[in-house]
Amino acid sequence: MERRTIAARIHGRYLIRTPHVDGPWPLLVGFHGYRENAALHLNVLESIPGHENWLLVAVQGLHRFYAKSSDVVASWMTSEDRELAIADNIEYVRNTVDAVRAEFPTRETLVFAGFSQGTAMAFRAAAHVRADALIVLGADVPPDVATRTSVRLPSVLYGRGRHDDLYTAECHERDVATLERLGVTVESMTFDGGHEWTPEFSSAAGRILAALSAPL
Repeated sequence: MERRTIAARIHGRYLIRTPHVDGPWPLLVGFHGYRENAALHLNVLESIPGHENWLLVAVQGLHRFYAKSSDVVASWMTSEDRELAIADNIEYVRNTVDAVRAEFPTRETLVFAGFSQGTAMAFRAAAHVRADALIVLGADVPPDVATRTSVRLPSVLYGRGRHDDLYTAECHERDVATLERLGVTVESMTFDGGHEWTPEFSSAAGRILAALSAPL
């Protein structure tokens, strides 16, 4: 048996929530976790204090499937053809940001956010598209970002639930150390919770947005 791969065109999906104030707006782009979708993650972004003044974009993974409830959910990638999937996802994110900027009045200010499996996507996005901050929770720094980036990573708010069995304290400490070795400013946050985006973490994320959204 011989294996081949071939490029195929596929359509992605992203959800937008526009502010009720006049633009241009700073841009917050988020990535959901495994077995979630863009609608769920948009709700997460809307839980962040001060989000009302930001253009929110929740990007959905390209690999969709049905959950037991028959809801359509997605994942970002598997181990199969991993390097090709990484390249596809980076192009997808870059095209999404470009499309949003072409359609809506936006500032240069850009923040990427990610939860669980979406954390790797947020890191990869910031490693290839210039951003002002990263807000990530509950997963590792992907090895491709730890070894190589096209642009300098911005400052990072890096969260972990104290009772998270999927992302251990040891992993979190290792990832923070990796980022610091790369010269990245990291705010490490441990909160009371599990593998979840909590109101406490949203409050911390709100501080990041507030610091970046001063009037022009």
